Amino acid sequence: MTSTGDPAVDVGAVDAALAETVRRTGAAIGALYLLAPDRQVLHLEVLCGAPAEFAAPWTRVPVAAPAPVADALRDDRLIWVGSQDEMARSYPRTAVALPYPLALAAAPVTGVLRWGSLLLMWPATRPPRMNRRERAHITSACRNLARLLEEAAESGTPVHRSEPRILPVVAGRPDATPAMAAADFAERLPGGSCSLDLEGRITYLSSGAAELLGRDAGQLLGTLPWQSLPWLDDPTYEHRYRAAVISREPVAFTACRPPDRWLDFQLYPDASGISVRIVPADAGSSPAPSRQSLNSASPARAGQLYQLVHLAAALTEVVGVQDVVDLIADQIMPAFGAQGLVLSAAEAGRLRITGHRGYPSHVVERLDGLPLDTSFTPAGQTLTTGIPSFFSDPEQMRRIYPEAPVISGKQAWAFLPLIISGRPVGCCVLSYDHPHAFKAEERAVLTSLAGLVAQALDRARLYDTKQQLAHGLQQSLLPHSLPAVDGLRVAARYLPATRGMDIGGDFYDLLRLGDAAAAAVIGDVQGHNVAAAALMGQVRTGVHAHATLGTSPDQVLSRTNRLLTDLDPGLFTSCLYAHLDFARGRLCVATAGHPPPLLRLPDRHTVPMDVSPGPLLGVDPDATYPVTEIPLTAGLMLALYTDGLVESPGVDLDDSVARLAHCLDRADGLDLDVVIDDLLEEVRPTRQNTDDIALLLLRVVTGPGR
Repeated sequence: MTSTGDPAVDVGAVDAALAETVRRTGAAIGALYLLAPDRQVLHLEVLCGAPAEFAAPWTRVPVAAPAPVADALRDDRLIWVGSQDEMARSYPRTAVALPYPLALAAAPVTGVLRWGSLLLMWPATRPPRMNRRERAHITSACRNLARLLEEAAESGTPVHRSEPRILPVVAGRPDATPAMAAADFAERLPGGSCSLDLEGRITYLSSGAAELLGRDAGQLLGTLPWQSLPWLDDPTYEHRYRAAVISREPVAFTACRPPDRWLDFQLYPDASGISVRIVPADAGSSPAPSRQSLNSASPARAGQLYQLVHLAAALTEVVGVQDVVDLIADQIMPAFGAQGLVLSAAEAGRLRITGHRGYPSHVVERLDGLPLDTSFTPAGQTLTTGIPSFFSDPEQMRRIYPEAPVISGKQAWAFLPLIISGRPVGCCVLSYDHPHAFKAEERAVLTSLAGLVAQALDRARLYDTKQQLAHGLQQSLLPHSLPAVDGLRVAARYLPATRGMDIGGDFYDLLRLGDAAAAAVIGDVQGHNVAAAALMGQVRTGVHAHATLGTSPDQVLSRTNRLLTDLDPGLFTSCLYAHLDFARGRLCVATAGHPPPLLRLPDRHTVPMDVSPGPLLGVDPDATYPVTEIPLTAGLMLALYTDGLVESPGVDLDDSVARLAHCLDRADGLDLDVVIDDLLEEVRPTRQNTDDIALLLLRVVTGPGR
């Protein structure tokens, strides 16, 4: 599409709308997340009111993640978290990496399309509940953002950028340089005064503060305190600064300026920065921890520690091996500035590559399957000894492994052994396109992270093995293909739940009953495990056996019901049986507690079929199942589905069925596989299913008698 607009205008309009929303809601921080092209990840597009470093763990949020912005988009609702306690209960992973008093709202940005989520954060001093007016304003702001995004897309100037844009929370404020009167006021106060911007840089320093800190103002202005004052280089102090920025509440701490001078720091934040009062601590009340040696290794930055905690929490939630690879590539690689990844698993004495990023295919083929004792790269030695290896430039690597730099083309490497209880699991290699000096703290964090990756990879491989077994069982129980029936077009789909064993009790079938009849079956066995799948196979076999004998729909269900009550599996089953008689032009339907099918009439109007349900199979051995009969005419389309397609937490079932019917109204109906894809995309756009789904479509193409 040819661009017809100015990108700066479109980006500016979106940024201005976000800043205005932050201002009008009284929020301290605002962020706009947009769906990536694959629609599986939310990318931080704009951040307002906080430095970019604070958002580092959350620049990419998988749509499937248990996070407020992801839940808001998936569930299409406003998420409100009124306190830190509520955050810990509802979103423990987020609470671990964001341990500050605050309130938070996340809302979907949705118009004609689903764009992403809006995130707003307030100090904990605001009321713990959101009133109706505030909710309405946030909803309106989301609609406005969606409209601006749609206009930008239509003009050929989408607002996506590779890095988040950072906006000040309040526009048009004067520069941080104080007027002379304010400077005189600060100089007259006892002790010292200084000012920090939201990035933590010192923007003003009184002479009293310079004296107490032991440095000239010229040496401190524009610097970060924990970098220019080594005795403040402790995560505890940076944590207090972060708490002030995020909570917008005053905080205080006491620090020792070597050799033995204790100072009290009081931080008073607002939207433009932080005012700091520094006074000598009362010797009688100051804490007396042991003095930290200035010769000890410098501690990790608080931001790095929070990054590690966040990544550790994320690793506990990955499911399969591909999830581990995606997490390392999407979060760990950017956190440490790496451009390449090779993740290998130890199998039968060799290193098999299970995932990679940033390498061409011919390099991956050369590295895949190397023996554990290989001298080609450090991977085998690293895994055998359990000792990580770091190479800051090609020359270091070339002295021991001369071929490795030539093959990979990289300029620096971190080889991290993945070991669990002395058992080698694999090797994780992070690589860089340019020489990279690995500081002591970075090596320590990477080494710690390797242990967490090892645990996650081991669990993921076990899960994938179970999943493959479950998938094989599921596929063996479902029909491999549907029979061709003259005068009928059919298509079907089965989708497992996205959590659990990837197996369930939903099933479908299509049976040819001679030359002029057919039967369609769909059912749902309670549960998502091997027992449910096994019972599903028994139900499908029972229905098939009775149907092929020419039994009527009510008797097919009655006899299958008696079979289940005799077996007494402890699980219940819903089932719908539809008999299509082309010779008589009749459709007969009987249901055992199953959702009624949707009928799309020849005029393309879709309605739920009015059927009289019988009880679930396996409950009452003497149950009866009424039969509903309607004309079978050319152009009629029948949609049979299980409840996983229409049931969602907090959504009315009738509304979901009506939405499905509306989607079927709009389908052209020529290619039923395309119709199914469109229905699933519309009804389940995030592909996150709490229940498995079976869907069977049938379209009659000839009339009675054919």
